Amino acid sequence: MALEISESNFAKEVLESDKPVLVDFWAPWCGPCKMLTPVIEELAGEYEGKVKVGKLNTDENIEIASKFQITSIPCLILFKGGTPVQKIVGFRPKNDIKKIIEENI
Repeated sequence: MALEISESNFAKEVLESDKPVLVDFWAPWCGPCKMLTPVIEELAGEYEGKVKVGKLNTDENIEIASKFQITSIPCLILFKGGTPVQKIVGFRPKNDIKKIIEENI
């Protein structure tokens, strides 16, 4: 299951993680975000123990969304060593996302 990420746990779960972290920046009103949710949940299960997969609600965490210049959602950012290494904007098929994860683990 994808980890719920917010301003209160972002530093600990993402920036200080010893594993790569895929963060799904989303909002409840976003149709493509809803389409991506099952894909994110599947990836969380498939990469358990290798990659953290989390979801961050941009409406509730405006400061973080602003810091990482999230202007369109859904937006996925893969962090490695606390640094963003890959950004995907818009809905993408699961295989596209897996390819980016595989290149970074």
